Amino acid sequence: MSANPQISIIIPTWNNLEFLKLSVASIVLHTKLPFQLVLHVNDGSDGTLQWVQDQNLEHTCTHRNVGICQALNLAAERCRAEYIAYLNDDMYVLPGWDLPLYEFLSSFGDKEPSYVAGTMIQENPISPAALPFDYGADPQSFQEDRLLADFHKGRFVIKDWNGATWPPSLIHRKWWDLVNGYSAEFSPGFYSDIDFSMKLWAIGCRTFCGSGSSLVYHFSETTTSFVRGPRRRSVKQARVQFLKKWGILPSAFIRYYLRAGEEFIAPLNDPDWGEVKWERIRTAVLSAIYALA
Repeated sequence: MSANPQISIIIPTWNNLEFLKLSVASIVLHTKLPFQLVLHVNDGSDGTLQWVQDQNLEHTCTHRNVGICQALNLAAERCRAEYIAYLNDDMYVLPGWDLPLYEFLSSFGDKEPSYVAGTMIQENPISPAALPFDYGADPQSFQEDRLLADFHKGRFVIKDWNGATWPPSLIHRKWWDLVNGYSAEFSPGFYSDIDFSMKLWAIGCRTFCGSGSSLVYHFSETTTSFVRGPRRRSVKQARVQFLKKWGILPSAFIRYYLRAGEEFIAPLNDPDWGEVKWERIRTAVLSAIYALA
């Protein structure tokens, strides 16, 4: 931790203590830049709040689960650095994960909106640019030594890619503030990452770079598994919310605007009408259906 950080790292957590301990340990061990770590503890009744206090970790807290969006915004209010990094509490960062993100983004400074994310390694990838490797499903089965050995052998090779949306991510504080952080209407958090990118697009951001050199191991959906019962309903509601807010489907934004997973070469261009015509027609039909629902 640093009194004069170059990046502030925010992590929302909800009764996920063993994963959080592993994540914090990896950040302390593998982050190269001077950093500030700010946690937001949702509920914390599993011992998380007590552990965070015992470790003297900077944090905000709500005694109920307020979701990812509000948690991130509360934590971001404590950030002192110009650059804000967002991590999930079930991510193990690999050595030097922060340097490629910072070096890329600092070349833009605060003169042009830009967004950069790292590359996830996980057993069942959800990102179009994630690397499919399995090093364990939880802290008890985590094969840390094998992961680090493979990392140092250069096993994880991927080019920089378009479509920065999911954490680990980094953004200049100016742009975070301009779009008012994460949108509370997407609580508990489904599609909130894509909405954040859409808000950046709306203010003129066209650089959504995923760094192939910034790597984290992600244990995958450990927090959202807590709400697996109502998950399908929550996902559908969030999808409808996105559609009503932006007039397009999240999948259309990811595929046709962000071109997620394609090699990053230069800032993106606006998609042309012919490319998205049928998707727009489909969106219009679905909008009418949802309006009648």
